Amino acid sequence: MRTRKNNKGTILLVAVFAIALLATLVAGILQMNTEEIMLMNNHIAFAEALAVAEAGLNDAFSELRVNSSWTAGFSGKSFENGSYDVSVSGSLPNITVESTGTSRQGYQARTQASLTLSGSSPYIIRVNTLRINE
Repeated sequence: MRTRKNNKGTILLVAVFAIALLATLVAGILQMNTEEIMLMNNHIAFAEALAVAEAGLNDAFSELRVNSSWTAGFSGKSFENGSYDVSVSGSLPNITVESTGTSRQGYQARTQASLTLSGSSPYIIRVNTLRINE
């Protein structure tokens, strides 16, 4: 006559290990997704700061088209949910405009343009070089 082995405990043990393995796998995937979301939020905030800095450059270009001797710049000028600071240096016809944009999250981006102004009002602006975050 054959004896029957009792395997009820081994099946329960295998099931517990399988559930623990799946739980660990799901936790790892959730961690990776959380990091990806954080990276994307950082990228969005930086892109926002860069757009604000470019808006500062455009605002300065607008002022320079009307008045080539404008060198006042801007300090803390509001734009959307951020702000920008603009400084103007150099002498005519070659001018350098630097703009620093700050996003609502506090991220900063810097743009710098070397310009040549010519003609009469409205002045023609030629961008010789454009630097971003240098």
